[in-house]
Amino acid sequence: MVFITGDTHGFYDFFKLEVFAEERKDLGYDDYVIIAGDFGGVWSRRSLKNDLKPYEELPFTVLFIDGNHENFEILENDYPVEIWNGGKVHRIADNIIHLMRGQVFYIEKKTFFTFGGATSIDRAFRTENVGWWKREVPSDEDMKEANVNLEKVGFKVDFIVTHSCDERALYYPPLISSDFQKGVFPENVMLSYFEETVDYGHWFFGHYHLDGDFNDKKTVLYGDIIRII
Repeated sequence: MVFITGDTHGFYDFFKLEVFAEERKDLGYDDYVIIAGDFGGVWSRRSLKNDLKPYEELPFTVLFIDGNHENFEILENDYPVEIWNGGKVHRIADNIIHLMRGQVFYIEKKTFFTFGGATSIDRAFRTENVGWWKREVPSDEDMKEANVNLEKVGFKVDFIVTHSCDERALYYPPLISSDFQKGVFPENVMLSYFEETVDYGHWFFGHYHLDGDFNDKKTVLYGDIIRII
């Protein structure tokens, strides 16, 4: 089975996973919970072991894309790149896997396109390379990687999982009335390209600390954990 939820921010929003694990005692390591960015468990080398321990103790496998609140120096430099289910990953622990940007994965006979990253709107209150990193925003290289992998599947996937959303989605409920709606950022423009070019079944994203369906093909997640396969 495959489930998906929104940001966990390390331990701050981890409680929902604890409750979920308690309610779903039927799950094992062959079942997956995808976190749509801002995993936050890879943040400090000094506390890394303790930060990851609650996730390692979960009875299922955690898959996550990166958001904007990740330590990209550790994430990209301390973990070697592996191939898992058709795409590039960083294996953080036996049951914790980072799904890298611009990849297409085959999970439970379905295709997942992943594209993490976003702009931290609270940069003014954070220190560069301590609380935020330039790599939080997707790059041209990420876009090239995405195009190469999408071309292999004919620009058609079952699911898209991102942290932020495309530009058009910013102007639809529930985001239009959200405090998070503070303008268009580079990643919103990039993601608009995928909205225009990819034939997808459903698109899930986090970032905005909301739960809701935009339409029958696009869902924002934060506290909810929903089954998709």
